[in-house]
Formats: sequence, structure tokens, C-alpha cells
Amino acid sequence: MLPIQPMLAKLTPAIPRGPGWLYEPKWDGFRTILAFDGHAVTLQSRDLKPLGRYFPEVVEGVARVLPGPAVLDGETVIMGPRGIEFESLQLRLHPAESRVRKLAAETPAAFVAFDILSEGSEDLRQRPFAERRARLAAFLANVPPPVYLTPATNDPEVAQDWFDRFEGAGFDGVIAKPLAQPYQPGVRAMAKIKHLRTADCVVGGFRWLKGEEGRAVGSLLLGLYDDAGTIHFVGHTSSFKADEKRRLVELLAPYRAGDEDDGFGQGRTPGAPSRWTTGKDLSWERLRPDLVCEVTFDYLQGPRFRHAATFQRWRPDRDPRSCRFDQFEAVVPAELRALFET
Repeated sequence: MLPIQPMLAKLTPAIPRGPGWLYEPKWDGFRTILAFDGHAVTLQSRDLKPLGRYFPEVVEGVARVLPGPAVLDGETVIMGPRGIEFESLQLRLHPAESRVRKLAAETPAAFVAFDILSEGSEDLRQRPFAERRARLAAFLANVPPPVYLTPATNDPEVAQDWFDRFEGAGFDGVIAKPLAQPYQPGVRAMAKIKHLRTADCVVGGFRWLKGEEGRAVGSLLLGLYDDAGTIHFVGHTSSFKADEKRRLVELLAPYRAGDEDDGFGQGRTPGAPSRWTTGKDLSWERLRPDLVCEVTFDYLQGPRFRHAATFQRWRPDRDPRSCRFDQFEAVVPAELRALFET
């Protein structure tokens, strides 16, 4: 059946209510279509590329535990002591097999299934999701790790509770699925409800707007302090209108006297090269860490924002040293600990 375009979800502002919905946690991993022919396992990414070589422990483990041929839709994840570790997944996208094998042994990945597209020779994609979910639960009833069945509920109050509590475990929100619909490859036929978080951050630097150097600021570089009092770069915000970017030049001018011992430099710094930033201009200007702003963001990936944050307002009432990582600390929910206990 491969390649298969996975069914997608559209962003929805609130959890839909009423009959006919099933709710699941929104896993923050690599979307994966898993095909097992009874002997070999194939992992396909959301963009139809092979994933198996990056997760050999999943390929080998799934082949041992699945009861028969099937095509499953799900998520490849790494569960750590503080929740889902998307950053650990990204480290797997490495060309050296020896490196991949080493990481597979140190931080093994798992496959969380949330749909079944075929079982044996039977194509299930035109069956309603309610039937597919029941078939999936029966298919995986006695299957041990590294395969898991995602939690699900038809109670919107439970879904709302998951939305609130699972955030601390690295989950990205809730997925709502109509029970009556068939599997629709490439169609945004589900609803996703994502978190929108706020944070108070220190402004430790900025980058010029490309082509407007000296006349307009392109982005503010954001930092947070750890328990040892070291400031670390966590991301940027560039959500300013053109005239605001020009006014920022004057606003930031008094803070440009920062030296290398004050602000970014001892911890994570902007401009650190990676395989995703090759060839990009990463130059930046240092600021004294005296300015605090409030931003909204969708997700904290390890020690930094995964995507650009959105500027909300300046916070002159906040002590920069009070802008710490502990504003994000949360406990991994018991349900998830239980799910991943082996």
C-alpha cells in the first residue's frame, strides 16, 4: 500500500463537542506510516520518505511483536523521564549508521499507533474510524513494546483535562477525530487543538533586518536563566510591523553596551551552527540583558522554542533574573508513565 499520504488535521480553536467524536493526545514525534508484511517492517514519514534506517530498534522490535501483516498510522516517539523528547528524535537524522545505532541503544524510540489502514490483505481505509479504532485495539491487544496503542476517549471533559495536564509531558495538544469518517489520505479531515503558551524572556541580542542593516531590526533574541544563574538563548521573535522594526533601533540603542561577560556567552548562544543552519547568516548584535518581554509560543523543544515566538508586550516590571526555565516545569502525567512502563 505504500506510499500513503497520511490523513491530516486542521487547526481548531477549541475542542469540538457533541456526539460522534473520539479524542486523543497529540503526540509530538515523527508521523509514521508503518507497514509490516509478516516478515519485514517499512517506516514511511509524513512526506513519503523512508524512516527505517534512523530507527533500527523500532524496525527490529516491531517485526518481533506484531501478530500479522498490517499497515498502521502513528507516531515514532522517544519517551524520556520528563516526557516526549522531540530533540532526541532529531538527533537520529544522522548519516552515520554507527551514530544512529549508538543513539538507538541509549535512547530507544517507540511506535504509538492511532489508526489501522489494513489488516492482513483487507484494506480498511473506507471503513468508519469507529470500526478501525476497534480493529486496532483488538490487533494490538497483546502486543508488547516497542508498539503502543494511543489513549483515547469520547468524553470532551477528559480531553480537556488531557489538554491541560499533558502539556508538561511535551504533548502538543489534542486531536479530535469524527468516528464516522473513512481514512482520507492527504485531507485535513481531523481537528487539532494546540497549546498557546506565554513566557517572560530576557532580550539578550538582536539581528538586523536583511538589507536594512543599521536601519531596522529583524528579530529579537530571547534568553532564560538556569538555576546556576547562566542565561541561555532560547529562540527569537520577529513579529513586528515594518515601522516597528525601524523604531526598535532607537529603543535598543542604550542597551548595546553589553560585554561578553554580561548576557549570552556563558550558556547557549545565538548563531550556533547546526545541520539545519548551514549557509545561513547567523550574525547577531549583543545587548545588556536588562529588557524583558512577554511572548507567546507553541512549544518548548528541549531548552528552546521550536518555532519563532510572537511578541506580546514589554515587561518593565519584571526583574530579568526572574526569567527562568522553571516557569515551564510540570510533572509528567501518571497515565503516560503507566503507558510506557515495561
